[in-house]
Amino acid sequence: MNINETINGAKVLMIKAVDHTRKEFSSLHTGKASTSMVEGIMVELYGSQMRIKDIAAITTPDSRTIRIQPWDKESLKPIEKGIIASNVGLNPVVDGMIIRCNVPEMSGERRQELSKVANTMAETGKISIRGVRRDVLDVLKKAQKTGEITEDELSKAEKDVQKLVDNAIADIDKALESKTSDLMKV
Repeated sequence: MNINETINGAKVLMIKAVDHTRKEFSSLHTGKASTSMVEGIMVELYGSQMRIKDIAAITTPDSRTIRIQPWDKESLKPIEKGIIASNVGLNPVVDGMIIRCNVPEMSGERRQELSKVANTMAETGKISIRGVRRDVLDVLKKAQKTGEITEDELSKAEKDVQKLVDNAIADIDKALESKTSDLMKV
């Protein structure tokens, strides 16, 4: 058994968990227009589900407006319906061949609510990191029991894995702190 490969595999999984958590944070809007607010919304078009970013150009001409320009005129109404159905808090307005969504000012209550959602997302990320740690330590302990690695190697590997966990959780905490301060800005 190669301990370094096992630990590197764990590191990759932890980095993915941190990246996923950051991506989740980007779906929370802070009162500023962002293309990520609508990119992933699914739209029923030509009998199948498609993401808005796959059927239209999405831009933010200013900090309060999202502009969606479908490549096909037939997709205007489905995109409008999809945005309304997604409950992201946007009111789409069809203007010729363009859909405009004005991002409303956020109330203090909504900011608190989104802050709690961000905390939940961060905790989910931390749980997945701890799960990776548990799985890797199980593999290492089994290897030690079967004699593939020594007790000293196991002890060192456990410390290395814990360092990775601490770093990944610190990254999530830093991202959470940044997102929370963004959410609380008026």
